Amino acid sequence: MKAGVGLFSALALLLLVGPVLTQRPRPRRPTKRPLTPKKPSVIKPVITQPEPQEPTDFPPVILGPPSMYPDCPRECFCSPSYPNSLNCENRNIRTIPVIPLRAHYLYLQNNYISEVTAESFLNATEVRWVNLANNRIHRIDKQVFEKIPSLLYLYAQRNQLNEVPAGLPSSLEQLSLSRNRISKIPTGAFNKLGNLTLLDLYHNQLSDGDLGKNTFKDLKSLMQLNLAHNTLRKMPPGVPSNLIQLFLDKNRIDDIPKDYFDGFTHLAFVRLNFNELSDKGVPKAVFNVSTLLDLQLAHNQLTMVPLFNSHLEHLHLNHNSIESINGTQICPFTLQSDLSDNSLVPRLRYLRLDGNHLAPPVPHDVIMCFRHLHSIVI
Repeated sequence: MKAGVGLFSALALLLLVGPVLTQRPRPRRPTKRPLTPKKPSVIKPVITQPEPQEPTDFPPVILGPPSMYPDCPRECFCSPSYPNSLNCENRNIRTIPVIPLRAHYLYLQNNYISEVTAESFLNATEVRWVNLANNRIHRIDKQVFEKIPSLLYLYAQRNQLNEVPAGLPSSLEQLSLSRNRISKIPTGAFNKLGNLTLLDLYHNQLSDGDLGKNTFKDLKSLMQLNLAHNTLRKMPPGVPSNLIQLFLDKNRIDDIPKDYFDGFTHLAFVRLNFNELSDKGVPKAVFNVSTLLDLQLAHNQLTMVPLFNSHLEHLHLNHNSIESINGTQICPFTLQSDLSDNSLVPRLRYLRLDGNHLAPPVPHDVIMCFRHLHSIVI
């Protein structure tokens, strides 16, 4: 009896549990989420090396092959044909290498040199010629010239010098400092330069206050003085009387002292183009200089042709305000004079008058006076 009850209970339990075990779980519905826009993918830029910026970053120094000369710097070239020359131009060098004793000619132009120091010239006692043009030089040590006492030519144009270098050697014959930033000539800078024949200070920042009456007085051998493209308002004082060429173009000069050219014994070329000269600032006979061959007064404010000497051969008066030209007034002789001697005939060969208020033809009295005229531009 008890066994039957137990069997009945087991069957009942099996009937109750069976449906539960056989029931499959229902899949859960996915929860809906609000749609959000996808973030655009960010492309990271490729970082590249910037281009070299002058004068901070320089291109690499160019090194040459080994030389037959053991003392030849690798950044220079030593030609067997010219054993006294050291060619270091266009090599991107920043400093001057040690100069060998045998060097007479140094070519250092077109580089990135910023300073010239004495260390490079310790053994360079025979140097005669130095070309430093087109660098970044802002300073030349005075001691440099103590090492090269026989220097004849120094070319340092197109640099960043603020004043004329000190301690220049007495042997120097040519000094080119054009296209710098020079606004100062130290007292006594030219005192020892009695052999200097050429001084080029073109395109700097010199004013009247920078040129004293004694600045040029010791330049006894000077033949060419170039002060063009500065800020001068007056004619430079104390210019040596042996001068042959005086260039003063592109300044602000508006007046010439009447006796300025007195005492010049060889002056042949005077250029005063692009100034502020008017008739008032040009005394009547200031250009009556017997040695003068070429006179240039273009791009000024003249209304009359100034008087000039019979020896003058070229006269540039273009781009002024001249309205008439009178041959009788400007002729060095009266038209009735006996000029059978050809040496007495005025030597003017070239006359430029374009850019004025003139119209052809050229007056007959001009032709009669200046019989050697080959070209007239009007």
